[in-house]
Amino acid sequence: MPPSLNVLLRSRALKLRLVVPELGSPRLEVPISWVHSSDLEDPTPFLDRGQLLLTDGTQFAVGPPAVTTTPGTTGHQSPEVQNRRGYEEYVRRLVDHGIAGLGFATQVIHGTLPPGLEEACRNHGLPLLEVPDRTPFIAIIRMVADYLAREEHARAEWSLQAQRAISRAALRPDGLTSILGELERQLHSWVALYDAAGNYVRMPRNRPVPSDIAGEVTQRVRSALDLGTRSASHLEIEGQSVTLQTLGRKGSLRGALVLGAIEPLDPARADIVNSVIGLASLALEQARTLDTARRHLRAGVFEQLLAGSTDVATRTAGQVWGQLPRDPLLVTASRQESPAPNLLEALELLADDYRGAVFYALRGELLVILAGQAHQGRVLELLERHGAVAGVSSETVMNALPDAFEEATRAAGRAQELRRAVVNFSELSEGGMLGLLREEEAGPVARGLLQPLLAHDAAEHTQLLETVREWLTNDCVWDKSARRLGVHRHTLRNRIDAAGRILGLNLDGMRDRLELFAAMQFLENDAGRR
Repeated sequence: MPPSLNVLLRSRALKLRLVVPELGSPRLEVPISWVHSSDLEDPTPFLDRGQLLLTDGTQFAVGPPAVTTTPGTTGHQSPEVQNRRGYEEYVRRLVDHGIAGLGFATQVIHGTLPPGLEEACRNHGLPLLEVPDRTPFIAIIRMVADYLAREEHARAEWSLQAQRAISRAALRPDGLTSILGELERQLHSWVALYDAAGNYVRMPRNRPVPSDIAGEVTQRVRSALDLGTRSASHLEIEGQSVTLQTLGRKGSLRGALVLGAIEPLDPARADIVNSVIGLASLALEQARTLDTARRHLRAGVFEQLLAGSTDVATRTAGQVWGQLPRDPLLVTASRQESPAPNLLEALELLADDYRGAVFYALRGELLVILAGQAHQGRVLELLERHGAVAGVSSETVMNALPDAFEEATRAAGRAQELRRAVVNFSELSEGGMLGLLREEEAGPVARGLLQPLLAHDAAEHTQLLETVREWLTNDCVWDKSARRLGVHRHTLRNRIDAAGRILGLNLDGMRDRLELFAAMQFLENDAGRR
C-alpha cells in the first residue's frame, strides 16, 4: 500500500510539522499515490487524485503593506488580507480535485506559514504540512518513491511465493481442496466453490460463506450458471464485496468460484485469483473426461436393463455407483432436443448424493431417469429448474422396465403437446376419454372432463360449449362452422383456443380433437339417459 501522511510525519530526516488537522485524524492515513511540486495558481490540470502537492508559495503575494486610496479616504491593506480570498479558492480547487495534502515551504519565499492559508485548509479539511527550509522537496519525493518501490518489490515477492504455494497445493492428492484452502490463506478472505447445480460444496478447513449473505450468493451463482457462459462479475451484497467467476466451458459449466474480498484486489492478488481459476478449471475439465465415460457406461447399463439382463446391469452399477434404484420405481423421460446447460452435471451430482438410488441415462435424444417415490420430488424439481419437459410412468418394477419406459415416453410426448412441465401416464390411461375401458363409465368421466368448460360458461355467461359442439358437428371446418354460428372465422378460432386452454387440450392435434369429440358424445348420451 502507498505511504500515508503519517509515514512522512514520522520521518525524522524530513522534519515536517503537522499544521492541519490534529494528530490522530483518519485523514492522515489516506494513501499518497505520488508527490508533485508546483507554484502555479491552479496546478490541478497537472495533478492526479491522491497526490501530495508541495509549494513554496510563489503564487501568493508577499512584501510591504500595500496602500490603497479611495475618494475622500486613505488606508492601508496588507497582502494577507488581499490573499485571503485567493487562499480559499486555491484550497477549494485542490480539495475538489482529490489532493491528499499540501506541503508549504517556509523561509524560502514566505518567512512563516500564511495564516490565511492555514485557515482555508482548516475550513476545507485539507491536510497542511509545514516544510522547513532545510528540507528540499526532492527529499520528500525520493522518500515516497523509495517507499513505493519497496512496496512493489514486496508485492512481487509475495506474489511469487503465493504462486509457488498454490502450485505445491495443486500437487497434493486433494488438489482442488488444497488450492482453495491456500487461496484463502494467502488472501485472508473466504473462498467458496459451487457445483454445476449451484449447490455450495463444503470443504474441510475452509471458511464458510457469511450466513447473512449465503442465500443471496447462492441465488446469484445459480443465475450465472443458468446463462451457460463463462463470466466474471464483481457484486455488492449487503455491503460486502464479492467476486463471482464461473468455471468450465461455454454451454457446459462445471461450477462457480466465489471470493469474498476484504479489500479491492490489486494486480498481484488478481494474478493469484486468476491462477487458481485456471487450476480449478483444469481440474474440473479432467473430471469431465471421467464424466463422459460414466455417461457411456450409464447408457450401456440402461440398454442391459431394457434387454432384461437385470443381473448383469445390477452388478455393473454396483461396482461404479453402489446400487440401482430399488423396486418399486418410477421412470421419467425428457426429450433433450436443446439440452439445458448443466442439467446432466446436476443429475450426476444428484445421483451421487443418493448413492445410486437415482439413475439416469441418455438414449438418443431421450433423457431417462429411474428413481423411487421418495426421490422423485427432487428429480422433478431439478428438471423444472432447468426448463425440461418430462413424462412419468406408472409405478413399476425393474423387470417391467420396457413397458414403463414406453409409458414415460408417451407421457413426455403428451407434455410437449400440452406445453406442460410434467405429465403422468395415469392421466392418459385413466383420465382420458380414449383410455376408458368400460362404456358405463363414459358419462361421468365425460362430465368431469368438460366440467371446467361448463363452469366457465356459467360464470362468464359465455357459450363456449355450444361453439365447440357446432365446430365438431361440422368436422372442425372453420368457414362452415363460422357461417353456422354467424361469426367471423377468427372469432371462432379464438373461442376454440380459449376452450382448449380451459380444458387443458391442444385442439390443433387429432388426438385431443378425438378426445373432445368423444367427451361431447358421451356427455349427450349421459344426459339422454337421465
